[in-house]
Amino acid sequence: MARRATIRRRTSETEIALWMNLDGRGKADVSTGIPFLDHMLDLVARHGGLDLKLKATGDLDVDQHHTVEDVGIALGEALVSALGDKRGINRAGYFLMPMDETLAVAAIDFGGRPHCVMKARFSAARVGEFQTELVEDFFQGFAQAARANVHLRVLYGRSTHHQVEALFKAFARALRFAVSRDRRLRKVLPSTKELL
Repeated sequence: MARRATIRRRTSETEIALWMNLDGRGKADVSTGIPFLDHMLDLVARHGGLDLKLKATGDLDVDQHHTVEDVGIALGEALVSALGDKRGINRAGYFLMPMDETLAVAAIDFGGRPHCVMKARFSAARVGEFQTELVEDFFQGFAQAARANVHLRVLYGRSTHHQVEALFKAFARALRFAVSRDRRLRKVLPSTKELL
């Protein structure tokens, strides 16, 4: 059964069209108006093993915040839709990602209770034109919409570019494992509560 989703999100500040195939080949066609965010979303698709098409327009003349947060929300909504009843998935995943001098970790649980914790100190306020304080807003939006626990941490690193990129790669790899199917448990809901 195909695990795909189409999301259209429109507010007075942003308009987003998103298509996702969880069982893809890591292909992305992304345009948000924020080149570094596009690069991070390309990484999510490639390292997450999913196909992603996303077109976002927002009030970038005001700030990047609305676009970044709403893209995170749309991505989370798409995950929920594509996962369906969640039977047979691993549910949780984690990954430790090295990137040159930087080491980052991500852990995700699609257990139905949204929560996001991020521990990272970026030395630069921007990477290119991207405002690094918005990394947490992206993941907060995703966690709320996906009803997932998302924990992220930069353990160490010098380059802000590497720190942010390592976080997104770790997130993608953790996500890839969490949404993967376990053939032995294909009809089982991964919860003793029988509710996710």
